[in-house]
Formats: sequence, structure tokens, C-alpha cells
Amino acid sequence: MDMHTVVVGTSGTTAEDVIAVARAGARVELSAAAVSALAAAREIVDALAAKPEPVYGVSTGFGALASRHISPELRAQLQRNIVRSHAAGMGPRVEREVVRALMFLRLKTVCSGRTGVRPEVAQTMADVLNAGITPVVHEYGSLGCSGDLAPLSHCALTLMGEGDAEGPDGVVRPAGELLAAHGITPVELREKEGLALLNGTDGMLGMLVMALADLRSLYTSADITAALSLEALLGTDKVLAPELHAIRPHPGQGASADNMLRVLAGSGLTGHHQDDAPRVQDAYSVRCAPQVNGAGRDTLAYAGIVADRELASAVDNPVVLPDGRVESNGNFHGAPVAYVLDFLAIAAADLGSITERRTDRLLDKNRSHGLPPFLADDAGVDSGLMIAQYTQAALVSEMKRLAVPASADSIPSSAMQEDHVSMGWSAARKLRTAVENLGRIVAVELYAATRAIELRAAQGLSPAPASLAAVEALRAAGVEGPGPDRFLSPDLAAADAFVRSGKLVAAVEPVTGTLA
Repeated sequence: MDMHTVVVGTSGTTAEDVIAVARAGARVELSAAAVSALAAAREIVDALAAKPEPVYGVSTGFGALASRHISPELRAQLQRNIVRSHAAGMGPRVEREVVRALMFLRLKTVCSGRTGVRPEVAQTMADVLNAGITPVVHEYGSLGCSGDLAPLSHCALTLMGEGDAEGPDGVVRPAGELLAAHGITPVELREKEGLALLNGTDGMLGMLVMALADLRSLYTSADITAALSLEALLGTDKVLAPELHAIRPHPGQGASADNMLRVLAGSGLTGHHQDDAPRVQDAYSVRCAPQVNGAGRDTLAYAGIVADRELASAVDNPVVLPDGRVESNGNFHGAPVAYVLDFLAIAAADLGSITERRTDRLLDKNRSHGLPPFLADDAGVDSGLMIAQYTQAALVSEMKRLAVPASADSIPSSAMQEDHVSMGWSAARKLRTAVENLGRIVAVELYAATRAIELRAAQGLSPAPASLAAVEALRAAGVEGPGPDRFLSPDLAAADAFVRSGKLVAAVEPVTGTLA
């Protein structure tokens, strides 16, 4: 595991810290301020627990059962029972990075001093993360209201030494065995603590943070591949002029246009068609790439604002306020996060759609301006990239289905106490699939565009230096170019890995400078 350390304080966390813990295995430590805040809030909860008046979450049942006052001798059992009963997820296991993200984000809220959890419980959460123990969490079970209850419950089970978890060796074993093997004592939950471990938007937020990081990289790659396709299609780069985008000042649009213009600098292909077959203007999929890519970039920017606000939040119910009150609230509702998760899926679907249209244009001899059918070396004897475009089209079709908003749905639960829910977890799960698909879609365009660039070079034209750098880097990564003995079985998986690794951006930036 990475020995980089993330210190959890009282004022939230950053997206970078979430990714460091979730993906890089960074260690977690509690700050002295967090330990003090935890102890102070716990004193308030203990004082309320000693009073005869019922306090929600401390001395009552939960949800539709909140009207029942729980006697002191049953409260520890109540906290254990809420974890056990809520750990009712089903379906495939959720990815390790998602589970680590949601555990870390729950710890972030616990350390705010607004939940009433004891310091030793928070320390156990950190110890489990640091040991590389990952609770088994299932795909289905969260409605995104009252937080991601079922996923967080499966994590809380592990803290109690119950249920199953994956060890650092990747083997799933009983959680109690794993804790013992790492010298971690299972927690004995007290008043408020079971509820505090379950009541947050941590799963959907963790997936949002990681999707944003992945999409920011993919949008830069998509600008590059759009530029390569424009060049291979002998399109004009005049539509990328800064003065054109300044009169419609959407920030993302300007950034995408600038990226594309820098990739195309020095090209001998752009506008070449004007010499012998004049076109008034290029097709929308070529000409409007900055507008579509840029709109997605602006959606990412808004989603990032929402994520940052949520990362700075303490989401629990009830919460311990600075003046000592313990108040019920609705801050656990996932709507703010759910909406942007759905917005991102819509933007990603549209980016995938315009990307596929450019690929199809590259393969069609009637629209590609001198390229061979399907970019085949010997069309008819071999099919070139015909079926690569089929694959891309199938992915785009699924992207459109994934763009249907989850947050527009609500199914009441808990005997109508929780009668309007966010479905944010579902929005996050489908966005993860959409992000994976988008990477594949961009990779197919890259595969086709670089092949077309090489064919143009063989025709005696001079591609842009950045385009040639992309081609060379792709070939160096083992993805072969056109020729009689090559490319008969398109290596799309290798192209996808090339895009996801950031190698495409890294290949062109020495020529273009840093891209947005």
C-alpha cells in the first residue's frame, strides 16, 4: 500500500484525498483536533442518553419506529441491531475502490464532531482502512435517502467483526478473522453510533469524485481525438479560432477549441480539400466538437462544485450542533449529488454520440474525402474497421440508456416515513458504467483517426506534429498501424488502455503544451 498519509480533520476533505485513499491505498490518520471534537460531541450524547426525555437516534427507534423510547439496557442492542438489519444488500460485489471511498468519507463526517461517535470508533475505521480490509458491499440496497444505508451497514458490520470482508491479499474471509489477524479489536457500539455509521451520502459521493477525475481526463483525450479526426477528414481549423468562441463565452467550449487548435498546429491537412473539392463547411460532428465537448466540460465544473460542497459537509441525522443541541434534519437526502451524477451521464452519452459519428465518417468512402472504405488495406479482402464501428455504436446505444435519469424516480419506503428518495446510489452506479464505456468509445475514434492520419501521410500530406506524436506513442504501446499484414484484428482493448492510462495526453503535450 502507498505510504502517503491523509490526515482527517474536522472540516471535511478533498477530492484528491478521497482518490488517494480509494485508489492508491493512502494511510489515514486522525488529527488531534478531530479526536478532541469527537470526545466533546460524545460528552453531549452521553449527557442526553442519561436523561429521561427521548432523543431521536440516542434513545428512540429509527425511521417509522422513531416513536418508541428505548430503555438504557437495550440501547447497545439497538445499535447492533440497526447495523445487522440494514446490511441487507444483494447482488454483485461493489468495487474495492468504491468501498474504500465510502468508508473514508463516512470517517470524514464522523471526525467532524457532529455525529456523537466516540474517538475509538473513528480510530477503528482508520485502522480497517490502513490494514487494507475491504468489507463486502453489494450492488443493490441503497435508495440514496437516509444515505447509502445498506452499503454503509455492510461496512459497519466489519467494524463489529461480523459479515465478510476482503483482506489485503484479495481473499474474502469472515471479518472477525481479518480484524484479529491485524490486531484490531471489534467495536462495541453505544448510543447513536450505529445510526451515525449508516446515515450518509458517502457511496454516491465517492463514486462522483472518482467519476469526475476520470471524466476530466477523458474530455481532454476526446478533444485530441476530435482534432485528429478533423485533420484526417481534411476539415478546416478556422472554426476553432479564439475570436469565434469569445463571442459565445462558455468556458468549456473555449477550452476545448483551444485544445483542438493546439493539436492541429502546423498541420498540412486542415483545409486541404479547398484546393480541389470545396466545401462550404464541415459536418456538425466535426465543426461543433468544441461546443459539445465544452458543454460537457462545463457540466463537469458544476458537478465539481457540488462535490466540493458535499466533501465539506457533515451528513448525519441527528447531528450534534456547536451549541450542544442534537437535532433531527434532512441533510442525508441525496438529491444534490444524484442530480449531478445524472447530468454527467447525459453529457457523457452526448460526447460518445458525437465521437461515434466522426468515426463513421472516417470509414465511409463517400464522406471521408479520399480515404479507403473502412480504412481497410485491401477493402473487400479485409473489412478494415467496419466492425470496430459496430462495437462503438453498441456502446453509444448503451450510453443513451444509461443517460436516463435515476434521480427522476422515487419509491417510498419505511412505511411512508421516507416517502421521497433520491436514487443517488443508482445514478452513481450507472455513471461508473457510462465512464467505462466512454473510454472505449474515445479509444475507437483514436484507433480510426490515427490509422487515417497514417494513410494521409502515405498520400504525401503532412499531419500536425502533435498528431504524429499521438500515432507514434500509440504504436510504441503495441497498437499497430495499417499495412498488409497488420490491423486485421483491431486491438481496441489496447487502445482503450492507452487512453485510460493518460498516455494519449502525455504523448501530445510535449508538442502542444499543457492541455485543459
